Amino acid sequence: MKLTFLGADREVTGSCTQLEAAGHRILIDCGMEQGRDVYENTGLPYAPGTYEALLLTHAHIDHSGRIPYLYKNGYRGPIYTTEATCDLCGIMLEDSAHIQEQEAEWKNRKAMRSGAEMIEPDYTVEDAQNVMKQFVPCPYEAWQTLFDGPAGRMEMRFTDVGHLLGSASISLRITEAGRAPEIIVFSGDIGNQHQPLIRDPANPGHADYLVMESTYGDRSHGPKPDYLGELSGILQSTFDKGGNVVIPSFAVGRTQELLYFIRQIKAEGCIKGHGNFPVFVDSPLASKSTTIFRENFAECYDEEALALVQSGENPLQFPGLYISETKEQSVAINGDETPKVIISAAGMCDAGRIRHHLKYNLWRPECTVLFVGYQSPGTLGNALVNGAQEVKLFGEPVQVRARIAQLGGLSGHADKDGLEEWLRAFDEKPKFVFVNHGEDAVAAHWAEKLRAEGYETPPTTARSGSRPRGGSPAPRSATPGRSSRRNPPRPCAPARPTTDFTIWASACWRSSATIRAVPTRTLQNLRARSRRCAISGTDDRHAAEKMEKPARRPAHGAHPAGRAGAGGTADDCAPQCKRLPYRRVGHRLADADLRPYAPDGAGPACARRLSGRVYRGLER
Repeated sequence: MKLTFLGADREVTGSCTQLEAAGHRILIDCGMEQGRDVYENTGLPYAPGTYEALLLTHAHIDHSGRIPYLYKNGYRGPIYTTEATCDLCGIMLEDSAHIQEQEAEWKNRKAMRSGAEMIEPDYTVEDAQNVMKQFVPCPYEAWQTLFDGPAGRMEMRFTDVGHLLGSASISLRITEAGRAPEIIVFSGDIGNQHQPLIRDPANPGHADYLVMESTYGDRSHGPKPDYLGELSGILQSTFDKGGNVVIPSFAVGRTQELLYFIRQIKAEGCIKGHGNFPVFVDSPLASKSTTIFRENFAECYDEEALALVQSGENPLQFPGLYISETKEQSVAINGDETPKVIISAAGMCDAGRIRHHLKYNLWRPECTVLFVGYQSPGTLGNALVNGAQEVKLFGEPVQVRARIAQLGGLSGHADKDGLEEWLRAFDEKPKFVFVNHGEDAVAAHWAEKLRAEGYETPPTTARSGSRPRGGSPAPRSATPGRSSRRNPPRPCAPARPTTDFTIWASACWRSSATIRAVPTRTLQNLRARSRRCAISGTDDRHAAEKMEKPARRPAHGAHPAGRAGAGGTADDCAPQCKRLPYRRVGHRLADADLRPYAPDGAGPACARRLSGRVYRGLER
C-alpha cells in the first residue's frame, strides 16, 4: 500500500492524494490550488487515463477543481461521491470552467497587443459538462465494493462529516493477498459543530490508518457566538447610517447559512426602523446551489432545519429576497440607494461580482464589509481583514473607509477542539496518522500535539529530496515508524506498522522543515537549472542546505571593481549565482540589495533581472 500526497501538503488547498493498493491505482480528491502559492504542487506521477477510479470527499473547488482537467487529458474512470456532491459539482465545475475561459480570454487580449504567447484555459465548460457523465452517486454509511480481483479487494464507505452539503469522510477497507483487511480513512474537511442547516460531523468508527486535515489545528473558535445577535447588530448600525452591508461569501454553503440566519432575523423582527430591508444574492451559482440545498434536505439537513421543512416552511426563503442572475440585474443593485444587504461571491474577494460591489461601497464610511469565512493569505479579503488602507480594483486605487467586520466563529471547519473530539470518537487509536490540509506551521503543531498524545505521525523535520530527470522535483520517500531526518530516531520510537506504507511528498521536500525557507520562485529555479540567474547552488541538496537557516546578510558595499562595469552582461550570469539573503514574506529586493550577491563577472543586468522578485519564504 502506497500513498502519494500530490496537494494540500502544508497548505489548505489543492487536495489530491494517490493511493496504490491491491493492484489498483486511484485518486482521492483532485482539487485546485488557490490563494498564495507558497509551495508548488506537483503534477500527477502517471497519465490521467491510467487511474482506475476517483473518490471525492466534497464539492469545494480546492477538492474538485481539477477533475475536468483529468477528463480533458484522458481520464474516463468512475468518480464516486455522495448524491448531493454530484449535484453541486454539476454547477460548481461549470462555473469554474467559465471563470477560466474568461480569464484566458482577457489575458489573450493583452497578449495580442503585446505580442506575448497565447494561453488556453486548463479546461473548458464543455469539459466540465462532459466529466459529469463519470460521476456515480453513493449513499452514506453503506459499504460498496470498489475492486475485487486476484491482487486483492477494495471496499469504500462514505460518512457524513458535516462540512458542506454532501461532504464525507471516506473509509477504504483494503484486503491485499496474504494480508488481513485494513481500513484507511480519509477525513476530508471535518465540519464545525452546530452549523445551521446541515448535520454535525460523524465519525467512521474505525481506522487502522488515518489521513486527517488540520486547517484549524492550532486554534479554537471559542464559545459558540450569538450569530443572530452579532449579525443583527451589524445590520442595524449600518442601516441607521444609511449604508449597505456587503458580504463576500462563498456561493455554496456559506451563502445558504446566511440566508438561514437572515430569515430568522426577519421572522423575529430583530431590525428596527427599516421594515422589510432588501437582501440581494448576486450570484447565479448561489441561486443554483440554493436550489440544490432545498432538494437534498432529507439526507443532509439537521433536525432543526428538517423540522422547518416538515412544517411547510422554507428555511432559505423570506420576503425581500432577490436573486440577481444577469449582469444587468447586478449593475442595478448599486444604483439603488436603499440600505440593503448584498451577498456576492467570491468569499475571498479574489474574483467574481463581489469586486464590483466593493468598488462602489468600500470607500463609503457608512457601509460595512462583513467577512464570514477564512481569508487565505495573498487574497484581497485577507488584505482588507488585516487593515489595508487602500486596495486596487480593476486597476484603480480605492480608499478603504467602510467598516471592516468579521462574523466570528462562522466557519465550516472544525477547530482544534472539534478535530480532537472527532479523532477520539474512533473505537481505538489508528496505527498511524498522516496530517495534511493545513498551513505549514499549523500542520506541524497539530502533528506534534498528536505525537504528545501517543499517536504515531510522520516527523516534521526531514532531509531534502533530489530532482529527477526532466526538471521536476522528486517526491521524498519515508516509512511510518522510521525517522526521515538525518539524525537518529528518538529513543523509544514506536514500532513500525505492519503495513508497509511509503509516503511521497508532493513537491521538492514538501514534507520537510527545510522547505519552509524555500520560496516558490526558488523552487521554480531549481526545476529549470539552465535558467539564468538561478539561486540554487551546485545541486538540489546543496541548495536546500543553504536555505535551511536564514542567511546573515553581509554589509552592503560597492560591487568589486570591474564586476559591475560595462564589460558584464546578463549572459555572463551562470546558474551558480550566489545565494540571496533570506527575507520575510513579501519583501521586494532592490537592485542595490542584489549586486553584492551577483556572480563574479556579472554586470548590472544580472541585478536588474533578479530585482523585483518577491520572495515568500516563511519565518521559522
